[in-house]
Amino acid sequence: QVQLVESGGGLVQAGGSLRLSCAASGRTFSRYGMGWFRQAPGREREFVAAITWSGGSAYYADSVKGRFTISRDNAKNTVYLQMNSLKPEDTAVYYCAKTKIMMWDYRETYYWARTREYDYWGQGTQVTVSS
Repeated sequence: QVQLVESGGGLVQAGGSLRLSCAASGRTFSRYGMGWFRQAPGREREFVAAITWSGGSAYYADSVKGRFTISRDNAKNTVYLQMNSLKPEDTAVYYCAKTKIMMWDYRETYYWARTREYDYWGQGTQVTVSS
């Protein structure tokens, strides 16, 4: 059983920054890719960013490319999402998730964006960006 706990959300003005953290339980964290997704009211959950198990590659949705950075610290069992130049349309609940397959290393963003590739999800953290 894996538990994922997000933190770092809050209220920020447009143009501001936030850093989300996702702390994972378990001893095999370093062998799995991790993703960040978000869901705004009335909308489907959408892909934001993902990182491979080693941290060697990262993938981003076009809407956040150049503004958000995903990273991980395997020694701390934690994955981060640094969000800069925030916009009101970034307002959503942000979720982290763990991939189903160990050492999964697809090279296409398309695969990382599919929710069915993930088996554990956190409870989410609210990010609100005011204009």
